[in-house]
Amino acid sequence: MQEIIPEPLTAEAFAPFGDLLATSGAPDKWINEGACGRYHDRASLDFGSGRAGISLFKADPRSLPYRFDLVERHPDGSQTFLPMSEHPFLVIVAPDLSDRPGMPRAFLTAPGEGINLHRGTWHGVLTPLHAPGLFAVVDRIGDGANLEEYRFPEGFIVMSG
Repeated sequence: MQEIIPEPLTAEAFAPFGDLLATSGAPDKWINEGACGRYHDRASLDFGSGRAGISLFKADPRSLPYRFDLVERHPDGSQTFLPMSEHPFLVIVAPDLSDRPGMPRAFLTAPGEGINLHRGTWHGVLTPLHAPGLFAVVDRIGDGANLEEYRFPEGFIVMSG
C-alpha cells in the first residue's frame, strides 16, 4: 500500500483538477451597502446536457491515516462541494491516464474552503475529517449514468502531514 502525504490546497496546485472556492484576499466588489464582500464567479460549472442541482450530503467523518482504493468521476458534469461547517476536509484527486486514474494526490482544505471538480476528474469519496460532515453539493441532474468508478488493486493510505 502506497503512502500519500496531503498537500495544502492552493488554487495553483488544484488547477488541473478543479477550482478552489475560498474567500482569501480582497473581495471582487462590495455589495449590500458595503456590508458584504462578493468573491465573484469562482468556479467553472459544466453540466453538459443536464441542469444544475443542489443536494445536501451528510458523510461520516474519517480520520488520518485514511485508507482508500476507490475513486470515481462524473463524465457529464462538474461537481462542487461546499462544507456547511468551518472544518477542513480531505480531497483526493487523480489525473486521467487514458481513461484510468493515475497516481492520486491528496489535499487538505482550510476551514471554510470548498472545491469544484472539473467534469471527468477522478476523485475520492467525500471525506470530512470532523462531524457533522454536512455539505451542499452542486452537480449535474439529468438522464444517463454520470458515474464511473475505479478500484486500485493495492490501495493507498493518506498519512497525516
